[in-house]
Amino acid sequence: MRKKGEDTIAVNRRARFDYEITDTVEAGLVLTGTEVKSLRAGKASIVEAFATVRGGEAWLVQAHIPEYAFGNRANHDPTRQRKLLVHRRELDDMAAFIREQGRTLVPMRLYWKDGRAKLLVGLATGKAHHDKRADLAKRDADRQISRALKERSKG
Repeated sequence: MRKKGEDTIAVNRRARFDYEITDTVEAGLVLTGTEVKSLRAGKASIVEAFATVRGGEAWLVQAHIPEYAFGNRANHDPTRQRKLLVHRRELDDMAAFIREQGRTLVPMRLYWKDGRAKLLVGLATGKAHHDKRADLAKRDADRQISRALKERSKG
């Protein structure tokens, strides 16, 4: 049995590299029984996934939750669209956000919270190639500065 606190299932590590995240929203997921069992086994991928707002509802698209190994013929489709559960105000904010050009909803982390599956969705704007390069250069410079300070403090 898993603990009741937060337990990460899957992380989209490229989200912060490919997108400028302005805000995040925690959403619940509508899942079938075999999907829950597969997630409990720690198997899922949200790397190629995205979220969208359609018909007044939020949806998670292209997330891959593999079929449950011990399931029967009523097993779920691994890449089916799953409904996201968010408050109406958050849904309206998400819909208004993605109406603008170049903006999207990126799944960042799939995790358990108090026994329920939650998804952290980032409201994101795509980064240009030169922005990614600048981020890498900044990260490298920060790493060199911290090394130099560490060496200096030992000395």
